[in-house]
Amino acid sequence: MPGPLFLDGETVELRTIEREDVEFMQQLINDPAVRQSLQSVDPVTHQQETEWVESLAEADGWHFLICDDETPLGTIGLSDYDDAWGVAEAGFMIAPEHWNNGYATDTLESLCEYAFAERRLNKVVAKAYETNPASQRVLEKVGFTEEGRLRDEAFVEGEYLDIHRYGLLANEWTDAE
Repeated sequence: MPGPLFLDGETVELRTIEREDVEFMQQLINDPAVRQSLQSVDPVTHQQETEWVESLAEADGWHFLICDDETPLGTIGLSDYDDAWGVAEAGFMIAPEHWNNGYATDTLESLCEYAFAERRLNKVVAKAYETNPASQRVLEKVGFTEEGRLRDEAFVEGEYLDIHRYGLLANEWTDAE
């Protein structure tokens, strides 16, 4: 059973990530359809995923299990938190069998509300591979603006790819509400 509810979206719940979630998380990060859009090229063992989950207690940022009625769908988090600048990077992944249901959009909206209203961040940034237009659409639907392109930044499945960098400012978020 997933951890306790922390944030409630329209269709999703953001819950704490617990040791019981390791098997789901390991399967998710190793799924070829998921990892090709991440910087994950090495297989992740159960032990490695367990260590990562246990490290979250000391992590710089906030990480959540995305659920629909306690069914795990994916993960989302804010990392690389810079307290002096008020900036953090959002990252999310949804299991392929749950794609195209609006979960990523609802999840990212919930995370942004938390980032700006409760953490008082000034900016949330995110990156998406050029081969991942679905994530780019999610970012744009939530209100992120493409700020630049990192040319040939990533090496994925034998080719160099551009990474699109997006940003959303707190005042853009509140003005849109």
